[in-house]
Amino acid sequence: MSLSLGKLKLDGKCHVMGILNVTPDSFYDNFFDTDSIQNRIKEMIDEGAEIIDIGGESTRPGSKPVSAEEELERVIPAIEFVKSISDIPISIDTQKAEVARKAVEAGASVVNDVGGLRNDDMIRTVSDLQIPVIIMHMQGTPENMQKNPQYDNTIEDIKIWLEGRINAAESAGIKRSNIIVDPGIGFGKNLKHNLEILGGLNEFKGMAGGVLLGASRKSFIGFLTGADDSDRLTGSLAAAMIGATAGVDLVRVHDVKETRRAIDTINALN
Repeated sequence: MSLSLGKLKLDGKCHVMGILNVTPDSFYDNFFDTDSIQNRIKEMIDEGAEIIDIGGESTRPGSKPVSAEEELERVIPAIEFVKSISDIPISIDTQKAEVARKAVEAGASVVNDVGGLRNDDMIRTVSDLQIPVIIMHMQGTPENMQKNPQYDNTIEDIKIWLEGRINAAESAGIKRSNIIVDPGIGFGKNLKHNLEILGGLNEFKGMAGGVLLGASRKSFIGFLTGADDSDRLTGSLAAAMIGATAGVDLVRVHDVKETRRAIDTINALN
């Protein structure tokens, strides 16, 4: 049985998740005032986003956490605005159980936890809510994750870690079929690790209810191309197309219009 994220059904094709960072300090594309937030939401919907991922806390390398109260002040108005104009599904990008619960009460239908359900309160909350959850692999925390990350076997180590988190989720009453795994490109990985993940994305298929790839405009593209984050569109599109051909279910992206056109082309072959 296919996993449904609100009205979006994971049907074997690749789908586009648009990123909305309602933060002042994300590494790319910050929207921090009401007009810019609302305009970006409308723009992504018009460009073909199939789900919008809303986050109120930066997780870029070296970033520091914010309070749940501040995070809620940022994300709840954005969620409420989306709900007022569209039935597009909403994902809440948070590591905090309180934020997840209140975001779902406001209209979010998916929890995207870059912490990988390492917080017991988050596991209990997702179990109570009985909604889909994205479990992302991260070695360390955003503050220290890029300080010499190490793996014996990148793909296998990540799979073992994800399987452990899936087992913990199942023990708390979360169905495996309700889980999407994200290998966490850029989160505790160097260039070699990121490329190994891109080349082995098919290895994550079948672990749970779906696979998400988040590679948009990340630093490994800059290492490969010499481009700064404002000039990484082509590299981001290449990564998304690699993901689509490997069978991932969702690509999380900043550039919705361009990615949707590329993904639609790949999907036409399936």
